[in-house]
Amino acid sequence: MRLNPREEELERARREIVSFIRREVEEAGAEGGVIGISGGVDSALTAALAREALGDKLLALIMPERGVTREEDVRDAEELASELGIEYHVVEISESVAQVLNSFPLDAFPEERRKLAVANIKPRLRMLNLYLAANLSNRLVIGTGNRTELLLGYFTKYGDGGVDLLPIGGLYKTQVRALAGHVGIPERIIRKTPSAGLWRGQEDEAELGMSYSELDRILHALYEERLSPEQAAERLGVGVEKVRAVEARVKANEHKRRMPRIPELRW
Repeated sequence: MRLNPREEELERARREIVSFIRREVEEAGAEGGVIGISGGVDSALTAALAREALGDKLLALIMPERGVTREEDVRDAEELASELGIEYHVVEISESVAQVLNSFPLDAFPEERRKLAVANIKPRLRMLNLYLAANLSNRLVIGTGNRTELLLGYFTKYGDGGVDLLPIGGLYKTQVRALAGHVGIPERIIRKTPSAGLWRGQEDEAELGMSYSELDRILHALYEERLSPEQAAERLGVGVEKVRAVEARVKANEHKRRMPRIPELRW
């Protein structure tokens, strides 16, 4: 699918993703799905498609962190779940984060590595809650990651990357926004500044060092059009070093996209 798809392409993607979700749940012998709704466009779109696929067999968890998660995100998540008719529970994770930190010898490790390591506790605790709900109700955990994040490794291993299926994992962020508009996700959610909510004031694009729009153009040229970094740079009118930096990040995070490696033993 082109980076800026036409309406007929969006409609085909909607149908295929809905069928994919329904088929995966049925083939697993599960009784439905569990999804985390954050208030952002990725989880909003995935929730809408999963609701279409599974009906009232979809359960949502909204998992804010006190003092970190934006109030508008919690409000948007609750309103979206209500508008879509999805049963949901709010599970506040602040106390869980504190318990992990209070029981762990954090001071024994380098201070410069602590911020990100501590931040990654949060998506891993959210994953724990999702699988607890899934195990209690015989459901699959439905992830909300998109292709841009997956390629860049912009997710937490065994956190938001720990799921059973990724319905929008084949869509770049640009395409996610387009499909979200197509299915009727509110514009305020589609245009909201993206944030993983790992710490107060955190914004995805500031952390990535580039806008999603520019990242998508580079990634699409490299991995869909199969252009070399030099060809992509010329096509897009950007510096080749910028393209190579994106490519390097994709390669460096390959370990996040594969199952654990197992040595081939020769007896």
